[in-house]
Amino acid sequence: MITLIEEIKQGHVWDFHGGIHPPENKRQSSETSILPADIPNEIVLPTKQHIGTAGQLLVNVGDKVLKGQPLTKSDILQCCPVHAPTSGEVVAIEPRTIAHASGLTDNCIVIKPDFEDTWGDKNALPDFREVSDEALIDHVRMMGIAGMGGAGFPAARKLQTGHARTEILIINGAECEPYITADDRLMQERADEIVQGIEILQHIVSPKLTVMALEDNKPEAIDALKLATQGKPDIVVQVVPTKYPSGGEKQLIKLITGKEVPAKAIPAAIGVMMQNVGTVFAIKRAVIDGEPLIERVVTLTGTTLKEQRNRWALLGTPVSFLLDKHGYEPDKKVERVIIGGPMMGYTIPHPNVPVTKVTNCVLVPSRREIAPSEGEMACIRCSACAEACPASLLPQQLQWYAKDQDYDKCEEYNLFDCIECGACAFVCPSEIPLVQYYRQAKSEIRARDAEQQAAERAKERFEAKKARMERDKKAREERHKQAAENRRKAMEKSGEGDAIAAAIARVKAKSENESAATAMKPAVAAAIAKAKAKQAEAAAQGQTEPDNSEMAKLREERKRQARERKAQKASESETENATDDKKDAVAAAIARAKARKAAQQSESEPASDNSAAGEDPKKAAVAAAIARAKARKEAQQVDAATPTADSAPEEQAPIEEDPKKAAVAAAIARAKARKAAQEAEAEAPATDSAPLETPVEEDPKKAAVAAAVARAKARKVAQQEKAEPPTADSAPVEVTPAEDDPKKAAVAAAVARAKARKAAQQAEAEAPAVDVAPVDEAPVEDNPKKAAVAAAVARAKARKAAQQAEVEAPTSEAAPVEDTPVKEDPKKAAVAAAIARAKARKAAQMKNKNEEE
Repeated sequence: MITLIEEIKQGHVWDFHGGIHPPENKRQSSETSILPADIPNEIVLPTKQHIGTAGQLLVNVGDKVLKGQPLTKSDILQCCPVHAPTSGEVVAIEPRTIAHASGLTDNCIVIKPDFEDTWGDKNALPDFREVSDEALIDHVRMMGIAGMGGAGFPAARKLQTGHARTEILIINGAECEPYITADDRLMQERADEIVQGIEILQHIVSPKLTVMALEDNKPEAIDALKLATQGKPDIVVQVVPTKYPSGGEKQLIKLITGKEVPAKAIPAAIGVMMQNVGTVFAIKRAVIDGEPLIERVVTLTGTTLKEQRNRWALLGTPVSFLLDKHGYEPDKKVERVIIGGPMMGYTIPHPNVPVTKVTNCVLVPSRREIAPSEGEMACIRCSACAEACPASLLPQQLQWYAKDQDYDKCEEYNLFDCIECGACAFVCPSEIPLVQYYRQAKSEIRARDAEQQAAERAKERFEAKKARMERDKKAREERHKQAAENRRKAMEKSGEGDAIAAAIARVKAKSENESAATAMKPAVAAAIAKAKAKQAEAAAQGQTEPDNSEMAKLREERKRQARERKAQKASESETENATDDKKDAVAAAIARAKARKAAQQSESEPASDNSAAGEDPKKAAVAAAIARAKARKEAQQVDAATPTADSAPEEQAPIEEDPKKAAVAAAIARAKARKAAQEAEAEAPATDSAPLETPVEEDPKKAAVAAAVARAKARKVAQQEKAEPPTADSAPVEVTPAEDDPKKAAVAAAVARAKARKAAQQAEAEAPAVDVAPVDEAPVEDNPKKAAVAAAVARAKARKAAQQAEVEAPTSEAAPVEDTPVKEDPKKAAVAAAIARAKARKAAQMKNKNEEE
């Protein structure tokens, strides 16, 4: 049976499913030689030009670099370093737009060339056969070589994967994409160097057979390679039919070997490795010449160029620089710059993007050459896409699932086997951009898988940490257990164990005895003994249960006594609280009585002296208030067991539990007493004893209103009398017009108010007072003594304000008093009356002072 290698040597070629035959358009650029590279004014080098991770920067802004000098470094095979294409100065390291289908930006090293093109140190290995495979692979990685066929996979990584497992090495020279001729011209002009690169790869991977695969539309390249491989039986030049996409990795493997690469697998799984001719040439330059990958061949084509041909281009050269070199005249209606061919290429946003390691073609077609899409239309289910798919997929189904974001179905239908060749979109009559849907779906799936992998790694780390903590805990417990065992053995060995055990036993026994003694009280023990005796007696008499009736009676009696003691304690506590509250109220009443008496004395005697001496009546009032406060303080120290006549009404006041509440009750009583006094003044303004005869049963609210009206009228008469013979002692301090001396009249009025308060307190004993807000003071202090002092000061200030108000408007205040809405809120009426009196007193004092001056 003939072997596979013998079939390949005999020229047998297989076929793959699908494929198309688009217009080639290769003759425009393949018939002329490759132009040398020119140095642009600025070089922009992306730090990542391959599949994998970017390297670590080795230069900074302002550094001078030489040609071939490494600019980045990395220690992993999945990363390719970047080297300086020419000598110059690093002027910036910043994000720039790169050649990407989405027009993304990436970190780039910007070099300003010095146009001297000075080389740095070269690290060549001309005797590569004397170097180990691992050293050669690492040398290829350090030279920054990546796949130059379009994918950009790191060459060192691919060599490491296929090392010692490759049977057939395939060099891909098919170059099936329309318009692109870079590999064709390279094979025609550098066939000998390509063969040298093949020998390096053979030394590394040791294949059984090496095949150079070319399409039959490249006769010049085929002849050049056959000439270069003469006398090398292990290298076969194989010609395959021209069909797109025969240059795809899996498709070319099927053409050469007849084998299919499994889904989600790599060619190394079936013993095959593939390298592009441009990658092989770069490996030769890196190993034998010591030159890193700093330039490549780029096809410049399209009818908008005056000259279409291939050119060597330094990596990082702006595309606009190359287009200007070839006479680019953009289409005025549709300006397009495509990186790659018309099938797998992508349009860039502007021509100022740099050339990278995977840039094999720059296509600038006119509108007539490649007509723009007229827009996506509905699918007609013609199945042309499925027939053209070289990967035997169902493009229509994949597009539906990708559009619906059903990524699980996309994976189920082997979306990642799609090579994005564009054959399905090329044959679609509805012009559906199928490849764009597939690229988007792949990107979303990769992102989702990355998140899932991160979550899995986090879960694994958490579980590993949890397991480690469990192990540490068990190890710690084992250590403690072992230490205790060692201590026990040591004590047993030294004889201390028995003594310790005996001591522990004694402590336990003692604690048990103490607990039993504590729990067993003498009475309880006697009761238990008595109960046991009864049980024994009952058992002796033949009874099943003893007679416990007497014990039951005793228990009931004890319960009754306990209840009585409890009730007696509760009543005693209530009586004590009531007694304390009563004593507090009595003390407050005594203090108020003494304060009033002191105030009357201070007003009758010192007030006359002070007025004769010309002293200010305001200061006299303040002094009287202070005297009253001191009197109250002294009265509170008197024994509460001997209540006076003034305290009797206070005992009838509602008793509160807290001293603050007692002070509030006292203030309420004073407010009601003032209302009764005002009623007495309204009936008999000239008589001091009239408030004592005031009927207690009358409504105090109406009495307050009547008193206010009477005072207003009295003030009006007093002012009329003052207008004729004004004197210094004519201040109306809440007195009747019949008095000659205003100070004595004030004293008489104070006495009348005191008597009225007593009558009001008696009335409160018969009808409990309502919760009226205190007019003159609000006892917010914790100590009732302080509350009394504050109330006295407040009353003094109120009298001053009343005197001043009487001077300004003596007649106008009567009407508002009469119109006071007493029916709505009696509390507010009382407050309004007190405020009016205070303002009137203050106005009168001011007027008297002015007259004296």
